[in-house]
Amino acid sequence: MLKKYSFGLIVFICFLPAVAPLSGAAKSEKIAKQKQFTLNWLSLPETIEKFGRISDTVWSFAELGMQEFSSSKLLADTLEEAGFSVERGEAGMPTCFVATYGSGKPVIGFLGEFDALPMISQKGRVPRQEPLVDGAPGHGCGHNTMCTAAVGAAIAVKKTMEEFGLKGTIKVFGSPAEETLISRPYMVRAGLFKDVDIVIDNHSSSTFATGYGKSGNAMFSTVFTFKGQTSHGASPWTALSALDAVEIMNVATNYLREHLFYTYRMHYVIVDGGQAPNVVPDKASVWYFVRNSDERLKPMYERVINCAKAAALATGTELEQIRCYSAVHQRVGNKVLAELFQKNIELVGMPEWTEEDQEFARQLQKELGREETGMPSTVRSLRDQREFFVGGGSSDVAEVSRVCPTATIAFPGQVPGSIGHHWSSVATNYGNTAWLGLNAGAKAMAASAVDLLMSPKKVQEIRDEFNTFLEKNPYEPFLPEDARPPLELNRELMDKYRTLLEKHHLKIF
Repeated sequence: MLKKYSFGLIVFICFLPAVAPLSGAAKSEKIAKQKQFTLNWLSLPETIEKFGRISDTVWSFAELGMQEFSSSKLLADTLEEAGFSVERGEAGMPTCFVATYGSGKPVIGFLGEFDALPMISQKGRVPRQEPLVDGAPGHGCGHNTMCTAAVGAAIAVKKTMEEFGLKGTIKVFGSPAEETLISRPYMVRAGLFKDVDIVIDNHSSSTFATGYGKSGNAMFSTVFTFKGQTSHGASPWTALSALDAVEIMNVATNYLREHLFYTYRMHYVIVDGGQAPNVVPDKASVWYFVRNSDERLKPMYERVINCAKAAALATGTELEQIRCYSAVHQRVGNKVLAELFQKNIELVGMPEWTEEDQEFARQLQKELGREETGMPSTVRSLRDQREFFVGGGSSDVAEVSRVCPTATIAFPGQVPGSIGHHWSSVATNYGNTAWLGLNAGAKAMAASAVDLLMSPKKVQEIRDEFNTFLEKNPYEPFLPEDARPPLELNRELMDKYRTLLEKHHLKIF
């Protein structure tokens, strides 16, 4: 079936199979009629196209964290139209929503995030760097596919529940600002997950996989603001430079690096350094990501705070504010849940990529100097993520995993060798590879949810593992009690680019 439509300067041709087939290993497996119904609905060409276009539309909005008004509305409206009740503006965040269908136990949650990244605008399916709008945001982590896969999976499960009279509740948690790890700690604090039995997370990838165990880094996201005294640059002896304090703090933390255990990560950016070289700034701010293991994070964070205090003392300025935007733990994947996911990943299998998909992948890999292997062909085996932990990234999904049994399905769609948070990923998160990849992820998620709705024993087994973990690792939030979501974050950037991006917005139908 040939689909062709124009999107700004982008022209995309999509070849979709009439029904996306299951993997060879799954053909001989007896599948429960409820699960088969779910997979069949998600395999319909019109289903693949509908959610593919929703994903591409969110991609075209390219909204930064806390400013995802169009993306959040599209997803919430889609769920509402499908028969979910939707609560918007949850946990004090205008773009946060929770959509619910059903009643009673078990309560199964789907996570979905929809924020883009700054400065990486790129045309879709173009295998060379070519911004859609110079300097604008872009979806370089695949959140457009992830939120859509969660919505598609939830709607598929709802249809199955209606068809077969399955009991239980499903929820979709629309989560803003994952890239800055903001929404989930506040959602947890607001009690949005208190009655949820199991959470199904997903992430865009170049493979089809899941895992369990502790992974990633815990993190504090904090802005340090210094207050000084201004003067003309010609008479700096009458001033106290807030920028000097920021720079001395950065020097101190860079010396600190040598004495931190190798699991740490630390990054900063000066967000306010003054307005003119010949005016000594009386206010300056620096934004830090401080990352480490759960056990090492707080002592490391205290040392960074001491660097800020020392900088204020050295410059005679005042450390006016330590504003914590967010704080999260390490992620913990539930093993029993991941094992269930793995069975459904193998059941669904890797999508059947078109030759156009393969050619695009090879061209992008060539452009990036990678091996020209094309799109992936096999799913990955289940792995214990603890074997691979040496530090690295963070996600606010981690906070959910500390209050509910959680595991993540990584679904394909991104070209192997494309770089995360980079224009090459933006190019791959639009179009046919993204459509087929998110559809495979939605199938694995929906099939797993149907399994859970039909198996109280499996739900209890997952909960038992989680409760055992919780007994040894009681949950204590890192997020300070006085922290509030930074609703103003990215507002100026989006005001700058929103109008420029609007001319490229995709109309779904």
